[in-house]
Amino acid sequence: MHIRVAAMAVVLCIAISASQGQHSQDQHSQDQVRRIILTSQHLGAHGMGYNTRSLWQLSRKLSSADIPTLLTLAASERHTAVGAQFGLASQCAPAIDPVRDSAVQNKMMSIDADDTLQLISDFEGCSPEARRKASDVREDLRQLMQEQQALQEQETKQKAENDARIQANGLKLLDPEQAKTLSHEERLEIYHRSLAAMGLKEDGPMTPDQKKLVDRMYRSMVLGEVKTPPNQ
Repeated sequence: MHIRVAAMAVVLCIAISASQGQHSQDQHSQDQVRRIILTSQHLGAHGMGYNTRSLWQLSRKLSSADIPTLLTLAASERHTAVGAQFGLASQCAPAIDPVRDSAVQNKMMSIDADDTLQLISDFEGCSPEARRKASDVREDLRQLMQEQQALQEQETKQKAENDARIQANGLKLLDPEQAKTLSHEERLEIYHRSLAAMGLKEDGPMTPDQKKLVDRMYRSMVLGEVKTPPNQ
């Protein structure tokens, strides 16, 4: 009899433990996550904010299932953005790759991702392996962002140079002799740039008058058939 009671008690404890473990992995609603974040603030030298104590509290109240919600809050709500970063950091290893991917996909600002990864690398509640990985990913992400910025700057510079070249070629159309030096591709560039400046597209919707104007522009700029400016 005692053995049966003891066995039942063990089974009950296991069931309760499993139920609690399952509950800890349940995903909270966005409103619940928001409340958890806001209630983890503490009074500091600069007023209410987040600190290491917040990280410990968030690590107990949130789970890895809340990471997608935390990423949304970090990117879309200014008043919860910092708290969401602390929430992400409290989840340690499971949050590292999602934070990196969000930054790479421009869903999360790179500076916010950098701050979150730094929090993970400094949080003693995370395993040494997770803290090391956060530091490594942070460095890789910084290098990637620098490369992307350099590429964007190069693309911007190239676009400005192309615009200046096309504009200069456009002026050549005003001189019949200089117009002869333009290739068909250069004439098309001038034509398409002029359409864009007017807010029109070749295959876009146009009024009958606009179609007539665009046709005259094409025959003048590209084919060189119309000698008078297309707006006259």
